[in-house]
Amino acid sequence: MFYNVDLYFEDSYNVEPRANLLRQRRFIRDYSNPMELPSTVFTANFRLSKDAFMYVLDKIKDKFNCRLSSSVTPMLKLCCALRFFAHGSYQQAVGNEFQLGLAQPTVSLILKEVLPILEREICSASIITEMTEEEKQQARSKFFSRSGIPNVIGCVDGTHIAIYAPTANRHLYLNRKGFFSLNAMIACDHDMNIRFVDARYAGSTHDSFVWNNSSLKTYLENMHQSGDYNSIYLGDSGYPLSPYLLTPFRHADSRTRESIFNKKHAKARNVVERTIGVLKCRFRCPLSDRKMRYDPAKATSIINICCAFHNICKKFRISDPEEAEIFIDTVVSSEPISEDANNTSGERRRRQIADALL
Repeated sequence: MFYNVDLYFEDSYNVEPRANLLRQRRFIRDYSNPMELPSTVFTANFRLSKDAFMYVLDKIKDKFNCRLSSSVTPMLKLCCALRFFAHGSYQQAVGNEFQLGLAQPTVSLILKEVLPILEREICSASIITEMTEEEKQQARSKFFSRSGIPNVIGCVDGTHIAIYAPTANRHLYLNRKGFFSLNAMIACDHDMNIRFVDARYAGSTHDSFVWNNSSLKTYLENMHQSGDYNSIYLGDSGYPLSPYLLTPFRHADSRTRESIFNKKHAKARNVVERTIGVLKCRFRCPLSDRKMRYDPAKATSIINICCAFHNICKKFRISDPEEAEIFIDTVVSSEPISEDANNTSGERRRRQIADALL
């Protein structure tokens, strides 16, 4: 899509150098085995450990269309995609890596083929909103020990993923900070496992709208209506207060019970901010300064896949990036929403917790 022809075909009118370059790339691909790289180098390049890589490869290797970029093995296709997710590079730079030997048009074909396979095969298996009773109890215990707020099983926040202005409805993608983006809602548990992601909406969309139209809200609402009153999420003031989603008090005076609640609320909710930071540090495609050069639908798929790979890294106990390396990304908070005066159940529950914290 975006590449310099001169780099790949140094003299487009000279057939011999081009033929030599194609032969060299084929040689690199045929004799390349990324699994022979030292483990630390492998993880630095592709973000997954070798065990995690083989876990993903086993899930997708039989799903490829042999007619599309058939000269490239499934292993190298997965390496190509991971390298792209990890470094947020142009397709040209990804293909030019010494382990891959791929021209930009080939990288483009590979990503076109791999993205839907990865989204279909690993996202639903790796991003799981529903929690077992054991998982809920463990989350409640961890959140309570950190903050003193009872019954918390997860936290939710929004993050903006910068994209180039789309051709259709571009005004909808211009966010409050003045750049084009997707507003991605991400929810996680106490252990930084991503439990939910929804990156379908344009940057001007308010967090409350994303929440109200999410299956995460439906899941929590159904649990509450079925009698589970001990499973709540925490969100910032851009989300609507409810019995199963607690937000901070508005305009809390210093040293009041409302202020104490807000501080503990922020301490508990820090886990989702850190999760988003780790995600964007490990897989740099979503970073604001990179700007995805894809239409919104494809950018949404990339975000979903990066979240799934984040959870796979957690599953295989791959170390998070060092604290100093975690990017502080651009924050575009939604305006606080007016609290519904009729939402007595949510307000009552928040007030009871605030009173108990004294």
